[in-house]
Order: sequence, then C-alpha cells, then structure tokens
Amino acid sequence: MYFAALLARTEDGWEASDTELDDVETLSDLADLAREASPGDDTVLVLIEQEDAWFGVVRIDGEDDPRIYVSDAAAAARSSYGEILLTDELLGREPGDDDTDLDALDLDGTEDGEPDDDDDDTAAEAVPHSPVGDNEILDDLGVSEKELRALDADDALNSIAEALGASEVLETVR
Repeated sequence: MYFAALLARTEDGWEASDTELDDVETLSDLADLAREASPGDDTVLVLIEQEDAWFGVVRIDGEDDPRIYVSDAAAAARSSYGEILLTDELLGREPGDDDTDLDALDLDGTEDGEPDDDDDDTAAEAVPHSPVGDNEILDDLGVSEKELRALDADDALNSIAEALGASEVLETVR
C-alpha cells in the first residue's frame, strides 16, 4: 500500500491532489506529472509514502531538474515506486551500471539452487539502509535537514505538510 500526493504552491497557498503512479515509469515521467499540477513555474512537491516503511519527497521548481530525498533507500529499492526515485546519480553509481557483474558470479556448480555461503547479497549492499538525496530539499520551506532526517516514515508526510502550512489540504486527498 502506498500513498502519493502532489502539493503545488500557488499564489493562494498550497493545493493538493491525489495522484496515481501506475503509469509513471521514470523520474522524468514523475517530473512531467508534477509540472502539469502547476500552471506556472511554482514549486511542486511529490510526496510518496510506502507502507510506513519509507517516504520520499521530489521537488520540482519550474524546469529545474527534480530534487529528491528518500528516507530509507534500501526499503524504497524493494518498491516499484521507490525504484523510480532511486536514480544512479542519487545512489552514487555511474549511469547504466548494472548490479550484475558477470565476472563476479560464482558458476562453480552452486547454480542449481544451493546457496554459496561465501556470496553476499551485492544488490542489498549497493543500496544503503539510510536516507539518500538532497537533505536540504525543504530548508527554504520550513523543514530543516535535521528535522527531515528525524522524521518517522509513519507520520513524515503529515509532519512535512504541517510545517508547510498545508496539512488541511493534504488531508483532503489522503
């Protein structure tokens, strides 16, 4: 179960809209969806929460590149919605790097389903069990880096909306 909402800053304050991410396959798709929510070049925040395990914030300011914060990269990596946010750049990988290194595969006969105790789960190691992204994504909106990193996934979106003065509009789409 996930929840996703768009918060668009307008002259009249924040406007919220519920959004489905089923047709969103890339960060570019998500940015386009966010830009459609704002008639001008106003700030749009995409807030995503996955089963109280992790949350993500994507900030779109006009035509600027999206800024991203994910509270727990490893938890988000297990989610199709989280994978949209976890770009190579965000994880510090070279674009196009594949987690599978054919030279490192152990093809000594254990491929018939027997686990090899010496093999570590390299995919899990590649994604940290910690926040990734732009820790200062909401600084100018009233949520400091320290406050953002201290948020619990189960109530983070409400806390962010409250700091923005947008808790009532977020509740209308929750």
